Amino acid sequence: MNILIVYSHPSKKSYTFQILERLKIIILKQNWNLEVSDLYASNFQSDMSEEEYDREGFAKLQLPIPADVLSEQQKIEKADCIIFLYPVWWSDCPAKLKGWFDRVYSVGYAYGQTEQYPKMKTIPCGIVICTAGHPNDFLVEIEIAQSMENIMLEDRLGKRFKNKEMLILGGTLELEKVMADHLSKIEEIITNIKSYFA
Repeated sequence: MNILIVYSHPSKKSYTFQILERLKIIILKQNWNLEVSDLYASNFQSDMSEEEYDREGFAKLQLPIPADVLSEQQKIEKADCIIFLYPVWWSDCPAKLKGWFDRVYSVGYAYGQTEQYPKMKTIPCGIVICTAGHPNDFLVEIEIAQSMENIMLEDRLGKRFKNKEMLILGGTLELEKVMADHLSKIEEIITNIKSYFA
């Protein structure tokens, strides 16, 4: 199985990075192939250029797709499962990851398909994992959790993924109280991935 992690966090000192390292260990124990697209380490350009907007906004498919976008699309095409891993900043993902969706989900590929351009394949499994300072109960109470799930699962992943789920690892402001539970939930995610391919 080919797993792609699209990772978005600038600091190796972060808890999100610790989760990435834990995920990598568990995934490689399964003898699965793993690729990590580290958006900060690769300095992925999150802002769309004017030429890209001309292509996207006016469906000018004759305009070229930038090399960095094509590279990400090639990673998608190889993947059986994509895991999006990021921290919650102001109720959403970091701008790097939002920019990844803006640019990589290009017209003619992720939407607005035509015969002249290859369509994005349906990915068997999509997993969204995010770390959050507030506890999950609070995020549900103020309806931010539901909003994040709707945006990520129903819009950004949408029908492009056959099976999809979101895991919010909340309460990181009191990390010692939640870490064991978080690691257990990471193990459950791996079990769920296996079940999608059983």
